[in-house]
Amino acid sequence: MMALRLPVLLLLGLGLAACAGEGRPESGGGGEGEGPYIIVLGVAQDAGVPQAGSPSSAAWDDPSQRRLAACLGLVDPEAGLRWMIEATPDFKDQLHRLDLAFPVAESPGLAGILLTHAHMGHYTGLMHLGHEAMGARDVPVFAMPRMAEFLASNGPWDQLVRYRNIVLRPLAAGESLTLSPRLTITPFRVPHREEYSEVVGYVIRGLRRGVLFIPDIDRWEAWDRQGTRIEEILATVDVAYLDGTFYDAGELPGRDLSTIPHPLIVDSMKRLAALPATERGKIRFLHLNHSNPALAPSSAARRAVEGAGFHVAEEGERIGL
Repeated sequence: MMALRLPVLLLLGLGLAACAGEGRPESGGGGEGEGPYIIVLGVAQDAGVPQAGSPSSAAWDDPSQRRLAACLGLVDPEAGLRWMIEATPDFKDQLHRLDLAFPVAESPGLAGILLTHAHMGHYTGLMHLGHEAMGARDVPVFAMPRMAEFLASNGPWDQLVRYRNIVLRPLAAGESLTLSPRLTITPFRVPHREEYSEVVGYVIRGLRRGVLFIPDIDRWEAWDRQGTRIEEILATVDVAYLDGTFYDAGELPGRDLSTIPHPLIVDSMKRLAALPATERGKIRFLHLNHSNPALAPSSAARRAVEGAGFHVAEEGERIGL
C-alpha cells in the first residue's frame, strides 16, 4: 500500500527539509526575483464563516470576522506562474486575493488547480470557470483518478470538460509533479470519507522549504493503522497546515463529534505535545468550522493553541519556499 511507503518517499525521494525555524508567515513579496511562496487564501471549513443557517453569527455584520474556505495559493514569481490548491465555493474572492498578491495579464491566469477530494468545499468553485461565469479556456485541473472520473462523468462538471473550460490532468499518490524549475508538489492518500473520490494531502517543495497541507483527515490514529505517522511526516517539512475543523468535543451542543471524522485540535495538541518546540511550531491549524472558538484571535482557545506552541493559520499569510 502507498501509505506504508509514504515516509520513505518523503524522506528519501523528496529529501529532508532544511531547518527553517518555526515556519512563521512572511510578509511582502510578489516582485520579480522573489522566490516562490505560498499565500493562504482561506482557513475555514467548507462552508466558510459565516455559514448558511447561522443568523446569529456576528460575522454577518462584521466583515473582519468573515473567513473563506481553506485554500492555498502558490506563486513562482520568477516563472510568472501561479496555482491554487482547492477550488472552494469562495473561488471568486480567492482568485481576486491572488490577483492582488501577484497580478497577471491573463484571466484566470492559473497554471493549474490542484484538488484534494470531492467534498463541497474543495472542488465546487470550478463552477466559476464555466460557460455561465468567466468561460475560462483549458485551465489545468490536477486530480486523482476517481476524482477526475467524477468530474468527467457527472454534471454539471462534465460540461466544463466538454467545453474545455478545464483540462483534467492526472495525479498519482506518491509521485511528484514538477510545477516549475523551483517547485514540486506530491499528493499522498489520507483516510477520510471517500464517497466520490480519493482524499489526498500534498507536500509542496521549493528550493529551501517544504510545506505539508492536510485540510481533511479522519483521525491521526487511522493513518497510524495504515503505516504512516504524522510525526514522521512533520520531520520532513518546515510548515504544516493541518486539519483543525473542531476545537473540542463540546463545540456543537447536541452533536457527538466522535461521529464526525476529524481530529479535534485539543487531541492533536495532546498527541504532539511531546515534540520539540521547533516541531510544534511548524503546525498551523486550518479548515476551522464556523463554530470553532480558535477562529477568534482573542479567544481562550486561541491562547491555548499558541500557549502550547502551535499556531492557527491566518488568511493572507505567506510562507517563502
